[in-house]
Amino acid sequence: MNRRVVVTGVGAVTPLGVGAEKLHERWVRGESGIEDGVGACSDFDPSERLSRKEARRNDRFSQLALVACAEALEQAGWEDGDAPYDPTRVGCVVGTGIGGIETLTDADGILRDQGPSRVPPLSIPLMMANAAPAALAMRHGLQGQCYGTVSACAAGAHAIGAAARMIDAGDADAVVCGGSEAPLVPLAYAAFGAMDALSDSGISRPFDARRDGFVMGEGAGILVLEDAERAEARGATILGEVRGYAATADAHHLTAPEPRGEGAARALTLAMRDAGIDATQVDYVNAHGTSTPLNDAAETAAIKAALGERAADVPVSSTKSAIGHLLGAAGAVEAVATLLALRDRVAPPTLGYGEPDEGLDLDYVPDSARPLDTNGHAPVALSSSFGFGGHNAVLCLGGVV
Repeated sequence: MNRRVVVTGVGAVTPLGVGAEKLHERWVRGESGIEDGVGACSDFDPSERLSRKEARRNDRFSQLALVACAEALEQAGWEDGDAPYDPTRVGCVVGTGIGGIETLTDADGILRDQGPSRVPPLSIPLMMANAAPAALAMRHGLQGQCYGTVSACAAGAHAIGAAARMIDAGDADAVVCGGSEAPLVPLAYAAFGAMDALSDSGISRPFDARRDGFVMGEGAGILVLEDAERAEARGATILGEVRGYAATADAHHLTAPEPRGEGAARALTLAMRDAGIDATQVDYVNAHGTSTPLNDAAETAAIKAALGERAADVPVSSTKSAIGHLLGAAGAVEAVATLLALRDRVAPPTLGYGEPDEGLDLDYVPDSARPLDTNGHAPVALSSSFGFGGHNAVLCLGGVV
């Protein structure tokens, strides 16, 4: 990237609690938000954080995004949630994999039981995949480019990458971006179950020989990105940087990754190139790490191909081991977790890892977190997201000295 794109605020709602710091602190302590095989945001009650009108007019995935956004804007120092810039120069990009599936499920039930005349008139606006960025833009007066990204489990990372590109191109001074998902409904369980994608054990064990599928979760992660010069001029506290971004396609299979991880490896390599760094400068990798046999093997191969000899020395861990797979929100929540890990110079653990698998021999940070040794320089991490359809997105994130 030609311009410095900095992060001035982060917010999150996850199975580890409401708030980005809860996500970070509990994961670092090795705590899991997965209960009974599900990563639910059990601490989140929309009635406590949104008006009755806001709650009624937004599907749960948009509700989660609204609350995460409020936290991010407060941390960024945007008074009363209003941008410190010309609102026409502030964008909003939020990704999702499925969108308002809760509304879809409810409306379908009403249609079958009571007939079409009883389906609520707001059903389409609530279920549409771009509902979350629309809700954020309307609530905070964001009048720049505003849209959603829909690329399965890479959607949140794509949203952040697109937002950074918008600022880099000079099309915006700031962008509110991230991802949100609320898929914990019978239809999603049945559909993923029919694919044999979900864990029978209900345990997320990325890279472990016993892994047997992903644990589904819900949540949202929102970041405030700003042009560095403008952020510094207004005296904003800089949390980190989006130093690079890349996206590729496997063009291989609708649900399975390319076995050798070639598309993922290209995304990792191109993200480093975009950041102007090489493998020797990478301090940490926040892996996609879904706990599925094919993905974890392909991702390990991709990291080895992209980092070469350096791969064996770089700590690699999966946020999904603590919160499950948040689908389209995963990349955004993991970006938030990565930035906070870089801030505190810590590599969080991969929970549930205990039995090595053949060929999966990287440093997966088992059992407990450990300090990141950065030798005094600003730490650098890669955060990877790979989605059904062969969508690959990688963010290169930097901490501050």
